[in-house]
Amino acid sequence: MLRARWFAVAATTFLLVAGFIGSPVSAAESPAAALSATCGETADLTVLPSPVAPWKGAPLRVIVVAEKPLEGRLSLVAPNGSIAATSSDRHGGGPYSWFAEIAAPAAGTWHATLSLDHASAGCAKVTREIVVNAQKPASPRTPAGHIWQVRDSWNSTTESLFSAWIEKLFDAPPEQDLSWKVWHEVLRDQSRNFLYNYLGRGEDNMTLSLRPDCADFVYFLRAYFAFKMGLPFGYANCSRGSGGKAPKCYQWFDIEHPETRPAPPPEQDLASRTIAVVSAAPAQNFLGLFAQAQPLDAPASPSVPSATPKLKRPATFAEYLRDVGDVVHSGAVRVAVNDDNTDFYSVPLTQKALRPGTVYADPYGHVLMLVHRVPELNGKPGVFLAVDAEPDGSITRKRFWRGNFLFVHDPALGTSGFKHFRPIVGDKNGPLRRLTNAEIGRNPHYGDFALEQARISAEDFYDRMDDVMSPEPLDPVRAMSDAITSLNEQVKTRVTSVENGRKYQDKQTGFTAMPNGASIFQTSGAWEDYSTPARDFRLLIAIDVVRNFPERFARRSDRYAMPGGKSIEDTKGDLRDVLATELASRKFSYTRSDGSQWTLSLKDVIERAADFEMAYNPNDCAEIRWGAAENTEEAATCKRHAPQAQRATMASDYRAWFRERHWPTHI
Repeated sequence: MLRARWFAVAATTFLLVAGFIGSPVSAAESPAAALSATCGETADLTVLPSPVAPWKGAPLRVIVVAEKPLEGRLSLVAPNGSIAATSSDRHGGGPYSWFAEIAAPAAGTWHATLSLDHASAGCAKVTREIVVNAQKPASPRTPAGHIWQVRDSWNSTTESLFSAWIEKLFDAPPEQDLSWKVWHEVLRDQSRNFLYNYLGRGEDNMTLSLRPDCADFVYFLRAYFAFKMGLPFGYANCSRGSGGKAPKCYQWFDIEHPETRPAPPPEQDLASRTIAVVSAAPAQNFLGLFAQAQPLDAPASPSVPSATPKLKRPATFAEYLRDVGDVVHSGAVRVAVNDDNTDFYSVPLTQKALRPGTVYADPYGHVLMLVHRVPELNGKPGVFLAVDAEPDGSITRKRFWRGNFLFVHDPALGTSGFKHFRPIVGDKNGPLRRLTNAEIGRNPHYGDFALEQARISAEDFYDRMDDVMSPEPLDPVRAMSDAITSLNEQVKTRVTSVENGRKYQDKQTGFTAMPNGASIFQTSGAWEDYSTPARDFRLLIAIDVVRNFPERFARRSDRYAMPGGKSIEDTKGDLRDVLATELASRKFSYTRSDGSQWTLSLKDVIERAADFEMAYNPNDCAEIRWGAAENTEEAATCKRHAPQAQRATMASDYRAWFRERHWPTHI
């Protein structure tokens, strides 16, 4: 089932020198093979140097990944025996990793040594050799007609490396606001991306301007890692769901057969062409990743696959990603949990399963990816951190909470919740294929397919997640403050979206066309990029979570460490007092129509909740989009209003969706 694990780039190339579970490594292949066979602590250790063929003209980066929570120090020892770099910082919460880098490594044999604390006799150190060449070795070859050659397999080792890469890519203290205007800013940060120029081709040096949406983003990250590591990759052509039925996938395109722009599924075709008609603005422009940059005014690829596609093979990785982005969407992540013909599968709600790289399917069409788990500490709640891409191309890190991660059961929406990419394998002398749910369940490298999320209610889901993030009883005030912080982050992210819309409209002479009906939530063009109906829908739910926190505390008081001498009602009253104070003290500013700043508090946001039911139209001024009342000083600078016909339709036809927090399922 597994393809060849090793590939030769040059005689001195160092690859995944580690003890694979169920895959013996001889002493000749690994100096630490004997340790791997006898030391349980190191059985799952993986060492990966970057680039794939180290040489003295490129920085040497080394990452060590472990499945168990080992404590220790990573050292890089130079050929002359001196310690050139050390790192005691262990990252992650499963898998765990250490990282070290040498900017200008000397040629010769280096040693990466992990010195373990509290290790058993004979297992205190694990060392791997890394040969650094004096001359630049040849890069891995790509056969003619291929985007990349599949050289390795998806298994527990490569999945752990994927998780460690994702975590390193978006690493920062939990309290730090982390965002980028476009995703290539993350990839080109060499301090984050340990696969930067991994293939030795200068493949990350090109000017990039790729703006994936939320579903594209998770596929692109997986594809990028697969491209670098020579792993299988594929993507499905799926419907979004219609007629009360969940999304369904119809075709699958693997990297060895990358014909592109397939015809959309029958029930998607009509809806897609309708959306294309109501969108007045052109689709966003994609520029090549790892290819020659195109001018900004180059014709954009159609955002909706043609009903009569011209099938062709992409010539570069840039073209391949563009084609993937033209086909995939959030429906692919929401396919029913018992369906094998999908790119994702559902996992249990455990700390082990919810690792970096896990994808979250929002029932209403949004997709996020987990990047880090912050453990519970001294009464402060634990939290999962995730990243997502917005229609304007921005990338933001945010925390798991009810306001960001929506969860409902509705057959028309498919299956929401946490999912993993479905493993792609190559049978002996056969084509690439995806493992079925049953195969994943009994595969020793995975074994984590689960129906748990499909069988619990929304309240049970959030209760279960609270237990996973914070197994110990929580301080109720700290827990509520954490929810307020999450709301504050959500509001600040909206500031950026509204400002992007203000800048866009300042350059326009006309109005952005508003789609019809439920298509206001999913369309293309300027409305998709600069309106905020989905964000505001989630914001309203987030407001409900925060202002109802004291009541939720009372319902689940057993989850909290009750203050001494306080009853549930006493603590509930204290929480209300703290809530009022905290909301008034949390401030933020937005840019008004004349360029001036106006400051609001979270208290203002909550009091204006009803206004956010009508605040998503990019044709309105920023003041209206932040709920400024007419004839006030705040609203005095407003110079732009959405057409009256649009406002009337929003009020009569769409407002109830927001007021009742009821997403239109016929989208």
